[in-house]
Amino acid sequence: MATANLSMQMSMLKSNGIKLVFHRLSSARSLNELFLKGCSNGRCKSAKQGAFTVRSVAVIEKTPNRSSDLTSSNSSFVSDSFELHSSEYLLNQSKSTSSVPRKTKIVCTIGPSTSTREMIWKLAEAGMNVARLNMSHGDHTSHQKTIDLVKEYNAQFDDKVIAVMLDTKGPEVRSGDLPKPILLKEGQEFNFTIQRGVSTQDTVSVNYEDFVNDVEVGDMLLVDGGMMSLAVKSKTKDTVKCQVIDGGELKSRRHLNVRDKDWEDIKFGVDNQVDFYAVSFVKDAKVVHELKDYLKRCNADIHVIVKIESADSISNLQSIISASDGEEIIKCCHSMQKPVIVATNMLESMINHPTPTSAEVSDIAVAVREGSDAIMLSGETAHGKYPLKAVKVMDTVALRTESSLKLTNTNTPVSSIVHKSHMGVEVAFHATTMANNLGTPLIVFTRTGSMAILLSHYRPSSTIFVFTNEQRVKQRLAIYHGVVPIHMQFSDDAEETLSRALKQLVSKQLVKEGQHVTLVQSGAQPIWREESTHHTQVRKLSHVHEYLRSPNENILRNLPENAQ
Repeated sequence: MATANLSMQMSMLKSNGIKLVFHRLSSARSLNELFLKGCSNGRCKSAKQGAFTVRSVAVIEKTPNRSSDLTSSNSSFVSDSFELHSSEYLLNQSKSTSSVPRKTKIVCTIGPSTSTREMIWKLAEAGMNVARLNMSHGDHTSHQKTIDLVKEYNAQFDDKVIAVMLDTKGPEVRSGDLPKPILLKEGQEFNFTIQRGVSTQDTVSVNYEDFVNDVEVGDMLLVDGGMMSLAVKSKTKDTVKCQVIDGGELKSRRHLNVRDKDWEDIKFGVDNQVDFYAVSFVKDAKVVHELKDYLKRCNADIHVIVKIESADSISNLQSIISASDGEEIIKCCHSMQKPVIVATNMLESMINHPTPTSAEVSDIAVAVREGSDAIMLSGETAHGKYPLKAVKVMDTVALRTESSLKLTNTNTPVSSIVHKSHMGVEVAFHATTMANNLGTPLIVFTRTGSMAILLSHYRPSSTIFVFTNEQRVKQRLAIYHGVVPIHMQFSDDAEETLSRALKQLVSKQLVKEGQHVTLVQSGAQPIWREESTHHTQVRKLSHVHEYLRSPNENILRNLPENAQ
């Protein structure tokens, strides 16, 4: 799996024919001056009667006849019409749309603002799907408390779940103290040494003893969050010799990006059975294979998410994604059936302010439109003043953007990952096509989650309701796009289990009597079927309380293993 940093520019998330609908005004505290120019007495002539002061934006469906669009130097968006509302209106929309499950999942970083039992529960109700533990902050004791609270929450519900993601720290490499800043110029030679107390015009100390061992000739070092970059040219036993690629002013104790294994934190995750590792500063697939080999030896069922955080990872992107269980450059991930998270600075202004900027709302909308499995909050929920509002804003913008996409979604899923030699992939593709054409939700019973994940990658128009008798599978599926995982014990009687599942969906008002649903039985482990057959079935929900099956209301397709 992967995580995409918005700081790497939203241009990586663009698709053909997309135009920008908002100017990127990171300093804007409201949209008034952007959209209400030329208005008199604080009211815009085109605004609806009784319009509120504008503090947030809500994207609505595309207007085909609109000829004009707004552009930005940072990224581009679909040219949509939009509505302007008060922040109270935007936050309250999640209540009115709560019956429609959100497809794009929300990852929340847990910290001092949200580490209590009360806040974990409130975050979950507001829309959190994954609790992220940032190992750069806090200690094992505080993170253990969060894990225990999440487990307590999960134990209370069959149809609600929070997954746990442990985000490794990466090495805390910083340059040493300097009497005054050093100006690094492009092309000059500059050195980092593990010797203590060195501070000259061409060499400074770093605080990480394995620094020389961890970097390789040809690596690109990013200094101060990417403000400066240096290419590694050679090494001695205690010094890394570099050439400045992007210059700047080097000050005391600036952060350097380098890889570390974080084995102590990884073992902590194994002991606590977390669901995902997010591995920092991955430059090639070697570190991913190394970690997965370790997890295999520990018999740990934990998936790996890689974080692409530096430019030198891009050349190895294909191999990194292939080695991981998900990734973050969206189109590449989709083509390789890897889930993708878009992270960093999504609602950064809401750390200190109760409303988002237009640029932040735009970023969320683009991530949703491009098909991200999940979007992430960091400081907003870890130590921000308005963690619940941040989650509600993200939830509402995602829901409204997904609603607009339903009007333009094609019936046939992208077929680039279909291989006729893989029956499960074929079944998932055709089941998605059928569900899209008929407008039905999908229902899957699984012990491994494999078919649910395949269906998720095809992005069906409707929700994928996944019933599993494995709690670990339920938790891991929480991060996948469009999947609603539900824990249920299976009986030997397929019809009895199906009846209970449908009754639960109807009672939760997730489906309605009289509508059709598409049932899929396929995947790694057969349940109530011969191993050589795969079922895709459409049923009309009538008399669910009795669940009487009528041949006239069912379409049954049995696909033999060799029917290719």
